[in-house]
Amino acid sequence: MAHIVIMGAGIGGMPAAYEMQEKIRKGDKVTVISNGETFHFTPSNPWVGVKWRTRKDIEFPVRAYLERKGINFISSGVKRVHPEKNQVELGDGQMVDYDYLVIATGPKLAFEEVEGLGPNGGYTYSVCNVDHAMKSHDEWEHFTKNPGPIVVGAVQGASCFGPAYEYAFIMETDLRRRKIRNKVPITFVTAEPYIGHLGLGGVGDSKGMLESAMRDKHIKWICNAKVTKVEAGKMYVTEVDETGIEKKKHELPFAYSMMLPAFKGVDAVFGIEGLTQARGFIIVDEHQRNPKYKNIFAVGVCVAIPPVEPTPVPTGTPKTGYMIESMVTATVENIHAELNGKPADNKATWNAVCLADFGDTGIAFVALPQIPPRNVNWFSEGKWVHLAKIAFEKYFIRKIKKGSSDPFYEKSLLKMMGIEKLK
Repeated sequence: MAHIVIMGAGIGGMPAAYEMQEKIRKGDKVTVISNGETFHFTPSNPWVGVKWRTRKDIEFPVRAYLERKGINFISSGVKRVHPEKNQVELGDGQMVDYDYLVIATGPKLAFEEVEGLGPNGGYTYSVCNVDHAMKSHDEWEHFTKNPGPIVVGAVQGASCFGPAYEYAFIMETDLRRRKIRNKVPITFVTAEPYIGHLGLGGVGDSKGMLESAMRDKHIKWICNAKVTKVEAGKMYVTEVDETGIEKKKHELPFAYSMMLPAFKGVDAVFGIEGLTQARGFIIVDEHQRNPKYKNIFAVGVCVAIPPVEPTPVPTGTPKTGYMIESMVTATVENIHAELNGKPADNKATWNAVCLADFGDTGIAFVALPQIPPRNVNWFSEGKWVHLAKIAFEKYFIRKIKKGSSDPFYEKSLLKMMGIEKLK
């Protein structure tokens, strides 16, 4: 019988485990391998960073929830994947055999690519994981007692721009509530060619809406920006024109900074020929399957997706919640098909659907398909997005604890938006 191993216990790995467990035959086994004992709800990290949430609000141990569903759980992490042997090497040196492997690890954060970047030995904060968000959480109260300039955004090569916009507006909202907004100049620094590009070439009127929101909240911005170095209290930024030629150098003082890094593939898979591309992301076909190692599938941020279009400063393509959800379903259906002797012909949509909270309002967008021209190119804003993001958080955490595989986006969010099921 078959052993299906899932690497990662995040927003891709946990739903994949639950969905897979519902599909396996008698005698098959599902194992989740993570580098820790807990799940945390990544989309809430911007709230954690300004003390609107604590760690315990969005993080909890998962072993009991998985094992209650009959899913094996290993928390020693994967040191290396050995695809030629159909094995994963654990952090403690043990080897685990698999018949199918689903890689759902998320990315490695490439802070080292910019001198002085990041919360570990650098001078900027991050909301990419809960540990990083908690470092900001601990600092935020101190900062608000001694306010000064903020620099926030995403460096060259970044692909997940939504949290940078979220965090800029969430900080702005918190500062207004504390009645100290007037003491804090905010500058948004991004590799995007224009505000609202989002790594997607823009969606609807994202450029106009986001520029208007930033002007309304007195947030300045620098686009086509390459961060060359960060020092204590100062960021060095080179701004280029639309052809990539240097336009202006900036030295930006800050009392607080959060900059999203570029992503890479995790060490466990990095450099495996045929499995990953140059930056370590997993190569998959339209069925989420690796072309060389056909019993390996991948979902989420670890998947290799080319940029939507060339940009003067390198930008990547985001993997949004709906896209990850559809990748999970396609992967599970394809493994289930093969287990039953049928062809693996399910395809993920790879459409982009996103909620971005701005503290007391927010934006939502749908890009179908990701690469223009699109069948659906929808962008909206309003307080309903803020409320929907809170509902998403509560729903998803409850779903993981319940062990449910219900698809949030198809079942709830798209209906809320008034959009029919996306094909």
